[in-house]
Amino acid sequence: MKRLKIAIQKSGRLNEDSIALLKECGVRINSSSDALRASASGFPLDIFFLRNGDIPNYLEDGVVDIAILGENTLFESQTNYSIDLKLGFSSCRLSIATPKHVTDFSLQDLTGKRIATSYPVILGDFLKKQGIAADIHTISGSVEIAPNIGLADAICDIVSSGATLFQNGLVEQQVVMYSEAVMVSSLKMEEEVKTIYQDLLFRIQSVLQARNYKYILLNVPNDKIDEVTQILPVLKSPTILPLALEGWSSLHSVIEKDKFWEILTRLKQAGAQGILVVPIEKMVV
Repeated sequence: MKRLKIAIQKSGRLNEDSIALLKECGVRINSSSDALRASASGFPLDIFFLRNGDIPNYLEDGVVDIAILGENTLFESQTNYSIDLKLGFSSCRLSIATPKHVTDFSLQDLTGKRIATSYPVILGDFLKKQGIAADIHTISGSVEIAPNIGLADAICDIVSSGATLFQNGLVEQQVVMYSEAVMVSSLKMEEEVKTIYQDLLFRIQSVLQARNYKYILLNVPNDKIDEVTQILPVLKSPTILPLALEGWSSLHSVIEKDKFWEILTRLKQAGAQGILVVPIEKMVV
């Protein structure tokens, strides 16, 4: 039987988040921490653990069928692969930062200045659109030390919490792009393997949907059911079950995680009682 081949980052947060997602999809991965390849059980999938910057080349050559990587890496590689699915994790931003003594910063201040980065393509395109001519120094790793050793006047690097910038006496000045983990597929994928890929995408979408919603159960007086139903942002309609207590019913539905507290307050004001909210493991719509 054919097996789907996926590339993920060898280490780091993107690696951890990718493996966690696959496990939620029923893919069991057995490998040592230094393994470069592993075969999964529970799903016909082989995992390649690669350097993030190498993943686009493996896709282009057809060595792997699909990959989970950051949007920043995809855009920097200048490949023509379309994004099949945004995964909603490993969010970060690519930003320009300067030494903290720089005040009243303006993008025009970068004209003629030296900027160190591991993303010369993305930065170059950004500066060109802004009409700024700067000297881009390409560095692999430890970009944040460049201003301290006199190599650059500013940097353009990945920022998550901002702690690394603070530790090196830098301050974030301008976001160049926002990035998150995405799923990308090879143009050389075999037809038989595409069927397996669609199955994996279905599983991933079910997991991601569940992360955005919570399951809610509540008791409501029968004369308040219509009012409460109007509050619940349900997929179709809530499940309504009669309680042993006459004149009351139990409503079951789903609510968006981001609107959780707002909805709970409105439900309570409408007369709902005994409200329970629980996580959803998988969700198919």
